[in-house]
Amino acid sequence: MTNRTYQLETVSCPSCIAKIEGMLKKTNGIKESEVLFNTSRVKVSFDEAAITSEDIKNKINKLGYNVLSEK
Repeated sequence: MTNRTYQLETVSCPSCIAKIEGMLKKTNGIKESEVLFNTSRVKVSFDEAAITSEDIKNKINKLGYNVLSEK
C-alpha cells in the first residue's frame, strides 16, 4: 500500500470536498482518501498495482483542481 498527500491549489467549499472524495471512493485501487479543507490537501492510500500516483493526480485535475505538489 502506498500513501501520498497532494497539495491542491484551492479547495473552497464543502461541495468541493464531496466531489473529490466521491470520485476517489469510486476509483479502483484507492483504499482510503481524505480531503482536508483547511489545508487544501488530499491524503490517499492506494495500491500501485492498480493505479499510479500520476493517474490520481490526473483524475483530480480533470475535476478542476490543480495539484501543486505531492509528498
